[in-house]
Amino acid sequence: MRPSASLDNNIVPTALHRHIRFCQGVVSLVCCLVVLGLGGPQASAQSADPPNVIVIMADDLGYGDVSCYGHAALETPHIDQLAAEGLRFTSGYCSASTCTPTRYSFLTGTYAFREDGTGIAPPNSPALIPAGTTTIASLLKSAGYHTAVIGKWHLGLGTKDAGPDWNGKLSPGPLEIGFDHCFLLPTTNDRVPQVYVQDHHVLNLDPADPLWVGQKKPSPDHPTGISHRDTLKMDWSHGHNSTIHNGISRIGFYTGGHAARFRDEDLSDRWVSESKQWIKDHQSEPFFLFFASHDLHVPRAVHERFQGSSGLGPRGDAIVELDWCVGELISTLKDLQLDQKTMVVFCSDNGPVLDDGYKDDAIEKLGDHDPNGPFTGGKYNVYEGGTRTPLITWWPGTIRPGVSEKIVCTVDLAASCAAMAGVPLPDDGCLDSFDVSDALLGADDAQGRQSLVQQDNGKGDNYGYRVGDWKLVRADSKKANNMHLRLVRDPIPQFQLFNLADDPGETNNVIDQHPDVAQRMKAELAELIAAGRSRP
Repeated sequence: MRPSASLDNNIVPTALHRHIRFCQGVVSLVCCLVVLGLGGPQASAQSADPPNVIVIMADDLGYGDVSCYGHAALETPHIDQLAAEGLRFTSGYCSASTCTPTRYSFLTGTYAFREDGTGIAPPNSPALIPAGTTTIASLLKSAGYHTAVIGKWHLGLGTKDAGPDWNGKLSPGPLEIGFDHCFLLPTTNDRVPQVYVQDHHVLNLDPADPLWVGQKKPSPDHPTGISHRDTLKMDWSHGHNSTIHNGISRIGFYTGGHAARFRDEDLSDRWVSESKQWIKDHQSEPFFLFFASHDLHVPRAVHERFQGSSGLGPRGDAIVELDWCVGELISTLKDLQLDQKTMVVFCSDNGPVLDDGYKDDAIEKLGDHDPNGPFTGGKYNVYEGGTRTPLITWWPGTIRPGVSEKIVCTVDLAASCAAMAGVPLPDDGCLDSFDVSDALLGADDAQGRQSLVQQDNGKGDNYGYRVGDWKLVRADSKKANNMHLRLVRDPIPQFQLFNLADDPGETNNVIDQHPDVAQRMKAELAELIAAGRSRP
C-alpha cells in the first residue's frame, strides 16, 4: 500500500468534507443496490431480520496477545476459532488508550475528548453519561431489542452532585441510557469497592453493614497496603496501596458491605454464568449484550483452574481465562441455535500494559511474547499500540471468513448497529459514529473509515490522527507514557508524522520530508476537534 495520494493534492477537501462526501456516496450506493435488487446479505447491512448483537470487550488486550494475530506466545483457541469463522481486522481500533473514554465513546458514539471529565473514573464518580443520552443500547432498544450490560462498567453511577448512593438506589446508570438490565463491577477492580451492582442496587448488601466508599483513610487503624503490606497475597508496585480486600490492596478506601463483597477469582465465572442465563431468557427475542470483561486488567487474579496455565504469569493466565469466556458465550449461542442469528464483535478497550500497579511478574515472565505485535506503545498513549487492537466480527452464514484491512473503530458500532436495525440516528447524538456496517460484515466493495482520531486519557491534549496510511501524532504534553510497555514518561516531539504502510511501528518520523502533508493534517485535526462532531 502507498500513502494516501490525496494529501499531496492542493485541492484536498477538509476532513469534515471528506466524511460528508463519503457518507453521501454510501447512502447513494445503498439506495442503488436496493432499487436494482442487488442488496444481498453480503452487499448491504440492511436486512429484514437484523441480528442479535453481542459485543465482547476485553480489557488491556494487545494486538499481539492472541494467537490468531500471529504474534502470541500462548494459544487462544476460542478467539482463534472466532477469527477463523469470521472477519479479522488488521486496522481495528478503539478510540482511546484507556478504559473509561473508550467505553464512553463506544456507548455514545461520540469521542470522549469532547466531554470534560471522561478520563479514568475514580471510585465515587457520578454517571459520566447523562440519563437520556442516545447510546447504542437506546438505539437498539427503540428497535425492539432487549439490552443488557454484564461486567466492568467504570463509567460512574449516581447524580453529578451526589455521586453513587451505595446503600440506596444507584441512579442514573446503565438503565437510564437504554439498558434493560445490568450486572456490574461498578468501577474497575483495582479501585474500590469489590461488590456487584445488579440493576439499581448493590447485590446482597446487608443494611446492618452499610457500605462506605471514600478517598481518605476512614480511621487511623484501617488496614492498607502500606500498613499491612506483609499480609498481601499480591504485592503492589505503585499506587495501589489503600484498602485491602481478598489479600489485595486497591485504589481508594471502603468499609462495610462484607456480605456483598466478591472474590476476585470468581469474576469471570459469574459474568459468564449471568450472561448465559440472560441469553437463554431472551433467546426468542432480539437482544443486545455488552459483555465487558475485566480480563486482563490488574489485579490479575484469575480463577484457580487458570492459574499457571500460560507460563507467562498472571497476565498470560488472564488471557487464557478471557479465551475461555469467549468459548462459553459462543457455545451457548450454538447450543441455542442462535449462532446464525447473532453478530458477535470481539474487541478491546485499549492496548497492553505490563506492570500496572502490582508485582505480578508481567515483565519478568514476558519471555518472547510481544503484547502489541508490530506496533509501538500501548495503554496510556496515542501510538498504534494504544488503540489498534484485536477486532473480530462473527456471524455465521452472513459474514464470510477472511481478513480485512478496512479501518473500523468501536466508536462506529452505535451507528453501524443502528443501521442494521433500521434505526435513524438523531442529529444531536452519536456525533462521531459512522455506519461502517458493510465493512464489519465483509461486504464486497465496502468502505471503512476514511480517518480516525485517537486519544489517550484526555488530560494532556494528546491525539493520533490517521488518514489512509498517514498518521499524525500531536502530543501537546510532549510526553508519552508506556511507549515501550514500561510506565516511563518519554519525551517526544509535539508533532510527528508516520507512513504506516512502510513503518507500522512508528519508528521513522518523516515530518521534515513531508511538511505539506503534516500541515494539512494538523489543520484537519484541529478542525475536527473544534467542530464538536465529525458526523455530518
